[in-house]
Amino acid sequence: MDDILIKGGSVVDGTGAPARTADVAIRDGRIAAIEENRTDSAERVIDAEGKIVTPGFIDIHTHSDFTLPLNPKAEGKIRQGVTTEVVGNCGFSVAPALPEKVDELRAYLSGSAPWLPFEETNFANYMDAWPDIAVNTIMQVGHNTLRLMAMGMEDRAPNDGELLHMQEMLEEGLNAGALGLSSGLFTAPGCYSEPEELHALGSVLKKHSARYSSHVRDESHCVHEAVAEAIDVGESCGVHVQLAHMKLSGTDNWGEAQLLLDRIEAARNRGVDVHCDQYPYDWGTNPLRFLLPTWLQEGGMDAMLARLADPYSRSRVRQKIAEVGFNNFGRLESWEDIRIAISPHGAAEPGQTIADIAKARNCDELDAVFDIIIADKGATRILVRCMSEDDVRTIASEPTATVGSDGPCVSPYGVTGQGKPHPRLYGTFPRLIGRYARHLGLLTLPQAIHKMTGMAAIALGLVDRGVLREGYAADVVVFDAAEIIDRATFDEPHTYPSGIDAVIVNGRLVIDGDTHTEALPGRLLRRQGAELR
Repeated sequence: MDDILIKGGSVVDGTGAPARTADVAIRDGRIAAIEENRTDSAERVIDAEGKIVTPGFIDIHTHSDFTLPLNPKAEGKIRQGVTTEVVGNCGFSVAPALPEKVDELRAYLSGSAPWLPFEETNFANYMDAWPDIAVNTIMQVGHNTLRLMAMGMEDRAPNDGELLHMQEMLEEGLNAGALGLSSGLFTAPGCYSEPEELHALGSVLKKHSARYSSHVRDESHCVHEAVAEAIDVGESCGVHVQLAHMKLSGTDNWGEAQLLLDRIEAARNRGVDVHCDQYPYDWGTNPLRFLLPTWLQEGGMDAMLARLADPYSRSRVRQKIAEVGFNNFGRLESWEDIRIAISPHGAAEPGQTIADIAKARNCDELDAVFDIIIADKGATRILVRCMSEDDVRTIASEPTATVGSDGPCVSPYGVTGQGKPHPRLYGTFPRLIGRYARHLGLLTLPQAIHKMTGMAAIALGLVDRGVLREGYAADVVVFDAAEIIDRATFDEPHTYPSGIDAVIVNGRLVIDGDTHTEALPGRLLRRQGAELR
C-alpha cells in the first residue's frame, strides 16, 4: 500500500521537460512510482486533476539558520512550496562560536538574528543539535564568522597562525558535513580580506570536494570586478562557485544585467563550475549599518557606535556617500527608497522611510540614519529599492539562474512575526511562477520549475532531490498553475501566498490545503565527498 497517492496531476518533473499526466505514488519517504492510472491502494489519496505536481522547491540562498530554531514549522517557506533551505549564506553562520567570542558573534549578527540565542559550539555540535523542523536544511560555514573568531574585526591580513585557525575551523565544519564556505565580502570583516586569504580557504574546499558561495565584494560600482573575483576563486581552486542574489545595485549600474550573465557564461565555457541565484524583486534588505562605509565597523560594535556619535566621523561618512553612494548599494533615487523593516529596540517604526523619519524629526536624513543605528545598538534592518525592474526581469528569464529568497523563515505569529520584513520571505517562489512566468511570459512553467528544483540540485550536488523520479526522496508540491501568486506586500508582508494545495517533505504531508499538519519531517542534509544527501 502506498502512503500517499497523488492522482491525475500534470507532472512537471524538474528536469525542464514538458508536463505529462501521471499519478505519483509515495512510500516510505520515497517516490515509489510515476505512472498513469495507478491502481494500488493508498492511505491518503490527493486528487490533483487540473493541478501541477512538481518537486519541492529548493531555496538555495537563505538565512533561516537565524529563525528555524525559533520557528520549526517553517510556515513562511513551506507554504511557498519550499522543502529544502540552504543556510549559512553571505559569510554569516551561527557556528563556530568560540567560548570567548560568543557575545561578539551575537552582537555582530544582531541585525539579522536579533532574537536568536547564541552559545559556545563547534560546527559538528551545532549540526548535531539542529532541531526537528518542517523543511530539509543544508548548512555552510561563514567566512565572516571564521574571521571574527580568528581575528575579530581588524582591518588587516591574517598572520600565519590566524589563517591556519580559519582553515582548521573550516575543515572541522566540512568534516561535519557542511556544504562548503560562504563569503560576504561586501561588509566587515570579510571585506578586509585579500584574494590570497580566500584562495587559502579554497584549497581546503578543494581537498574536501566542497563548494564556495559568495555575496560578492561590491554589487554596485565594481560589480563586474567583484563577480570576476568570485569566479577566480572557483577557477583557481577548482571548486564550484555560487554567485549569490545576482543584481546590479544603484542607478549608475542599471541596464548591465546581460553583461553579468555573459560573464558567467564565458566562465562556464572555460570550464568553471559556476551558478548564480536571484530573488525576483527590485528591493533588497540589509542591516542599516551595512549601508555605511566599512571602516566604521573596524574594532567591533562599540567602536562603531562611538564613531557614529562623533561629528567628525559623521562628516567623513557624509562626504563618502556624496561621492559614491551607499556601500554595496550605490546611488539611490530617493530617501523614500529606504524603509525600516525591523527595529528591535524601538529606534524607528517599521514601515517608515528614512525620508519620513527625517521630516518628523526635523533633521537631515543621514543624521536620522546615524541616530537610529545608535539607538538600536546596530540592530536595525531596512529595505532598500536599489535595482532596476528591467535587470530583475533579464536575470529572472535566464533558465540557469537558480532561485533564493535571501531571507530567514518567518511566520505571522510569535517572535519572528515582528516588524515589516521583505515580502520575499513569503512570496519568492509563487512570485516567480505567477508573475514572471504566467503573467509576464518570461519563462515557461517547466523552465521556472527547473530553476527552482533540478537546476538547484545540480548547483548543490544534491543527488536524490530536485527531480520527481522513482527512488528519489519524496519532496513534492501540488499547486494550481492559474492561481499561484505571492500576496505579501511591503505594507502587509506577513501574508502567505495563494494557490498551493499540498506540500510533502520526505513522504509526509506538511501542508494540506490551508492547514499545516504540525509534521516536522525535515532532515539535515550533509555533504559526503562531492555529493549531498
